[in-house]
Amino acid sequence: MKILMLSKALIVGTYQKKPEEMAALDGVELTVVVPPGWNDPRGATRLERMYTQGYNLRVSPIAFNGNFHLHFYPKLRKIVREVRPDIFHIDEEPYNLATFQAMRLARSVGARTVVFSWQNLLRRYPPPFSWMERYVLNHTDALLVGNREAVNVWQGKGYRGPVHLIPQFGVDPAIYYRRQRVSKRGRVSVFKRRNVSAPSQPALVIGYVGRLVEEKGLEILLLAASKLKGPWIMQILGDGPDRKRLEQLAQWLGISGRVTFDQKMPSGHLPNYFSGLDVLVLPSLTRANWKEQFGRVLVEAMACDVITLGADSGAIPEVIGDAGLVFPEGDVEALREHLQRLLDDVSLRAELRQKGRRRVTEQYTQAAIARHTVDVYRRLLGEPVPDFNVPTF
Repeated sequence: MKILMLSKALIVGTYQKKPEEMAALDGVELTVVVPPGWNDPRGATRLERMYTQGYNLRVSPIAFNGNFHLHFYPKLRKIVREVRPDIFHIDEEPYNLATFQAMRLARSVGARTVVFSWQNLLRRYPPPFSWMERYVLNHTDALLVGNREAVNVWQGKGYRGPVHLIPQFGVDPAIYYRRQRVSKRGRVSVFKRRNVSAPSQPALVIGYVGRLVEEKGLEILLLAASKLKGPWIMQILGDGPDRKRLEQLAQWLGISGRVTFDQKMPSGHLPNYFSGLDVLVLPSLTRANWKEQFGRVLVEAMACDVITLGADSGAIPEVIGDAGLVFPEGDVEALREHLQRLLDDVSLRAELRQKGRRRVTEQYTQAAIARHTVDVYRRLLGEPVPDFNVPTF
């Protein structure tokens, strides 16, 4: 079974564990096409090479790099003709030019197609994007979606083919696990560096990892933390246009000595960062044109025995399940109450850490997601899949 996958997301090194796991399955011959980097307006990302065994990673030039809707691959036709895949997995939204390009090329060689989508808002696009979207929906053999709301979106747009609920990527428990914790003495030194009186008990380390933009709700987190009673510190990892305002807010609230803003780091360093946290908070705020589609940092944190606490925006409650805590988005007092419970209840923290790690190993490993994805391919090719248990709509 020859598989061709087009995915700009796979420039991220830790994500490349998924194609390694796919290639290790019986009968899979995998080629992955990625650009040399992606010039996202929020910050450029260059190709990382971390997990590249067992499959062919091909780097192809990309036109209109950084333009989400209009980018495409000028040399993709040549690659498709060389590989002549049985399955072409297009890791792009149905309304993008790159997806339209790949779909037409797949049909030119008789390949079955799978398209992945995160889209959890029912949005209507003007031509030519609506035309490309309709073409893709009319010709793809299956959709993969990363959250349940996406099922409703695409069925609401008239798609009647199979839809499989499989997250785009998982985590590798051999990479994402809790490293040795900083000692209590080390924790006291943190307070000294910040001119904060050292507590008699270890402080609760509250964390956030992601973009520093208004819709991520960091203001809600800072306001809630400022009202906590007991020892705590906060680590915020990321960058974005909201950083200066958030730093000023922390100072205005009188908690700047407890809050550090850390710079974005390579994906391979994140397990070490997560290992220094007790709880990861994702306080996202739904907007007319955006809501959380998954919240990958939640899964990464749970794998590292970090408690997850999220707003009920988009897919966050779906990802956390019963392994963490959820609060109404924008509700400062509800978030404060959850954080205070975690500060006060050591047994609750232990219980949620165990539930989180178990949830990841059962549902969100790269190996499980790779296996489920390949099972979809096999079904499209008429091959038997005896234990097919992927949710299908």
